[in-house]
Amino acid sequence: MGWTVRLVTAALLLGLVMVITGDEDENNPCAQEALLDDDALVCQGLEVFYPELGNIACKVVPDCNNYRQKITSWMAPIVKFLGAVEGATYILMMVDPDAPSRAEPTQKFWRHWLVTDIEGADLKKGKIQGQELSAYQAPSPPAHSGFHRYQFFVYLQEGKVISLLPKENKTRGSWKMGIFLNRFHLGEPEASTQFMTQNYQDSPTLQAPRGGASKPKHKTRWR
Repeated sequence: MGWTVRLVTAALLLGLVMVITGDEDENNPCAQEALLDDDALVCQGLEVFYPELGNIACKVVPDCNNYRQKITSWMAPIVKFLGAVEGATYILMMVDPDAPSRAEPTQKFWRHWLVTDIEGADLKKGKIQGQELSAYQAPSPPAHSGFHRYQFFVYLQEGKVISLLPKENKTRGSWKMGIFLNRFHLGEPEASTQFMTQNYQDSPTLQAPRGGASKPKHKTRWR
């Protein structure tokens, strides 16, 4: 009986600790919240690493330690595709489909980064070395615009020579990404992911990743 009582007591204590830990995680502003529902559909095989945050793919940037401000000034992230094929070349794109806001994305597919001729062996290791058609531009969502999705897509290049038209080089906003993909006969992405963040000045009590203007109403599309 002594051992039975001890085992029951230990089980109850373990359950209590798990409940408390779960409550702490829910209330912890540094806990990395995973994207859910439609926002998670684009998360397919890519990893995106920023300093201090680690792999932020398919997550919301936490509202602590000034992360949402820091990410606006950090250098380009490490992007890994473990499924990349050695000997193949790839194209990497990073876009914001919610510019200037998810409610009114009049400048959607803002081009934050575009790199071609990335060797598969490098992409597998997270070394984004190639021809940079659009230099990396850090996420910088405007104040009071809600949460923005920052999407990453990797396409198989297959020996194609990729370039931007002069008019595309004039601005990053309102990029006709679908037309660009069709122009070079690029199929479905080999891998993709996204993360979400909002302006660091916005209070999390006023905005939520899946509330108001930030709530996705349909499957994520990029064409």
